Amino acid sequence: MSRREEFVAKARALADEIAQVSDRPATLMEVCGTHSHQFARYGLGQMLPPQLELLSGPGCPVCVTSAGEIDAALALARVPGVTITTFGDMVRVPGSDSTLAHERARGADVRVMLSPIESVDLAEQTDRQVVLLGVGFETTVPGVAVAVAEAKRRGLRNFSLMGAHKRLMPALAALMAAGDVSVHGLLAPGHVSTIIGAGAYREFVAQYRVPCVVAGFEPNQMLRGVLALVKQLAEGRAEVENEYPGAVSEEGNLKALAAIDEVFEPADSQWRGLGVIPLGGLALREEYADLDALARFGIEMPESREHPACRCGEVLRGAIRPPECSAFGAACTPEHPLGPCMVSSEGACAAAFKYEG
Repeated sequence: MSRREEFVAKARALADEIAQVSDRPATLMEVCGTHSHQFARYGLGQMLPPQLELLSGPGCPVCVTSAGEIDAALALARVPGVTITTFGDMVRVPGSDSTLAHERARGADVRVMLSPIESVDLAEQTDRQVVLLGVGFETTVPGVAVAVAEAKRRGLRNFSLMGAHKRLMPALAALMAAGDVSVHGLLAPGHVSTIIGAGAYREFVAQYRVPCVVAGFEPNQMLRGVLALVKQLAEGRAEVENEYPGAVSEEGNLKALAAIDEVFEPADSQWRGLGVIPLGGLALREEYADLDALARFGIEMPESREHPACRCGEVLRGAIRPPECSAFGAACTPEHPLGPCMVSSEGACAAAFKYEG
């Protein structure tokens, strides 16, 4: 048997076991953009029994960045003498009337970085004002925190941060409180969980009585996560299980958490699809407030204005599937996206378009 045949045989065996254990209709949600991508790529949803519904959740960091935050970044890009540095996916995300890619074509200095520390090094090498546009969940925040602390240590007066970082656990609580989707089990994101730890989910599970399983990203790892969820549902349990023990510990990455805590503090945050979530984001602590780009350049966060045909927010809540949006694959494609769910490599719409047609 070849490696591929062995791989497929294991996946089918897991799918068969899931079908045997699953004894009731249930809706499961993967709260990770990479999980959404992998489910679509390998057609794993088609292997599950028909009584299991699989939804994508607010796990794509680029997608949950609000339209107001995008518009603020565009305003910064238009300031003379400013260089914007950010991650690749952010460049093509539409704001109300433009994208960072369009602003770059009009003459703005917008650069894609591989690591936040590159922005600090750039600021040290230029007289321009370098603004790091930081987005993402707890996975990417430690690198940004280290960069901010390093810029402070070097005494750089031409470096600042526009932070649009999000905290996972308040978002999960907001998702449950929204009430427009009944979720019976959560497949927790492996990447974020390496930082916050499996223990971060225990209070949430105890409060909402929703089974939660941390899973890796290989197809068989994800299917094992689904199997653990349906076993809990069949047995009437609601617990936290860690099916990714090689990477995720109970307490998380203490060094990374300390780096975050040194530079940032929890703050209310605007999420696409979920509105303002109390303590759902991060803000610079007082000691680093002089590095706040919006304050430095006098730019206020505008009200979010999304494209009227884009239903990305509903996709992020699991209220609809990507093909249920009338713009999907028609007015909205990866080449001409109306919203971030079709832009990001972790977006549910992009995954559905690429792998499901």
